[in-house]
Amino acid sequence: MTVSYPEAMAEVKARVNASRTSFHAGMNLLPKARREAMYALYAFCREVDDIADDGATAEERQRDLQKWRERIAELFQGNAGDPITAALAPAVQRFGLIEKDFQDIIDGMAMDAGTAIRAPDLPTLDLYCDRVASAVGRVSVRIFGDASHDAMDVSHHLGRAFQLTNILRDLTEDAARGRLYLPEELLTRYGIASRVPNDVLRDPNLPKACRDLAARAREHFTAASAAMAKCKPSAMRPARMMKAYYYAIFERLIAADWQNPTERVCLPTWQKLWLVLRNLMG
Repeated sequence: MTVSYPEAMAEVKARVNASRTSFHAGMNLLPKARREAMYALYAFCREVDDIADDGATAEERQRDLQKWRERIAELFQGNAGDPITAALAPAVQRFGLIEKDFQDIIDGMAMDAGTAIRAPDLPTLDLYCDRVASAVGRVSVRIFGDASHDAMDVSHHLGRAFQLTNILRDLTEDAARGRLYLPEELLTRYGIASRVPNDVLRDPNLPKACRDLAARAREHFTAASAAMAKCKPSAMRPARMMKAYYYAIFERLIAADWQNPTERVCLPTWQKLWLVLRNLMG
């Protein structure tokens, strides 16, 4: 069944609004065509992420992700048969989007869809961050209007900074799913013997491992800022706002020092509004 673009966009916008994503304000900084492309990208990412997290069995999760691999391949062959790909179709042509980036995102979700990740080695963690975050960034900067080498560097570093921040913030939530993204090397370095997620969260040396991973995230934030300074300022405006939001969370994590990992760190409403206003004026 063919889905018209207005119908597809109405469904995609409904998904974005229902999600209450923190990136909504950043999307709204964009002109209409770019904003709608970001809505469609977000809906795609939300869809495959939900499959990885909520599918009944590992086999069903992998099967459903395979269907999305096929849908994305068809999209780049000019065929869009569902609301999300129909909403993405104009952006593929208008902004020169790359199929591999979308397939990389699906491959990242597939890493979560199988056996729960526990203490990956650093190269595996970096690959995971590239697929689930930096690949999204590569699509995003093209939509924002900058496909330069420097913009791809922004995606590389900012995606990793964001994902490492997520990992450091969501330790308890991930443990409830049987997942532990803190890398093997850091757990070993600080004498954390268990690889059972909830046991690791109770280990007195947990803050040391988290501080070490946070240092890596900070390096990526710094490198992203340097790359961003070389890009088109107008194209980087949404990325700057997203960076400001994540860096504010990052600073709160540093201050809390993982003394109580069950207490989720978040930003108060006033700070979110201030970040939006600062970027609107900047």
